[in-house]
Amino acid sequence: MEPAIILVRPQLGMNIGMVARAMANFGLSDLRLVAPRDGWPNPDAGPPAAGADHVLASARVFATVGEALADCHLSYATAFRPRDVQKPVRTPREAAAEMRGSPAKAGILFGPERSGLATDDIVTVQTLVTIPADPGFASLNLAQAVLVLAYEWFLASAVPPASPERVPAPQADLEGLIGQLNDALAETGYFFPPQRTRATQRTLAGILAAARFTADEIRTLRGVIRALSRPRPPGRD
Repeated sequence: MEPAIILVRPQLGMNIGMVARAMANFGLSDLRLVAPRDGWPNPDAGPPAAGADHVLASARVFATVGEALADCHLSYATAFRPRDVQKPVRTPREAAAEMRGSPAKAGILFGPERSGLATDDIVTVQTLVTIPADPGFASLNLAQAVLVLAYEWFLASAVPPASPERVPAPQADLEGLIGQLNDALAETGYFFPPQRTRATQRTLAGILAAARFTADEIRTLRGVIRALSRPRPPGRD
């Protein structure tokens, strides 16, 4: 199953067009845009797409990263690992082999042209992808980064599929678990001091994302949280 290419807050229509061309070169067509700066559709995207009009025509717009990843069971982000985020890191070749070897839907995040992905964009993503390059000149433009991942995915077509028993749950299920846990912990006063709340939530989200829980496991964990959140019946001390 082909991965979704997800551009987070892309800034220039011409760059979106070049991404569409890179995707079409290697058989990808699922383009998703999160809060594009200049809206969508964008007439500047057409000429640099160089005929990849089918990719542009089917592109979908989402308000948040979570919504764009909602149906994805595997999630990746092209980013250097922030100091306060501990996640596994793969090369494009390793990530492509993992995606090809799974029957599950994958989504790959690419950040804005100027700033890249923010920490909050990647906190619930399972894996980071770093493209090896000359340390003295390691910056790639948006279309180049997409091209590298699309090329490696195309080459990895011979990887056998993984066992379906360990397919991670869709991202929407993971987001639901994280939200439920945060709400339950807030009720207990766990987040203290208040100014550390977001940092603690990021840490917890990272732990849950890294586990790659299946849908059944997430249902079980949500049931546990619900049970722990209920008032204890009288006489059950």
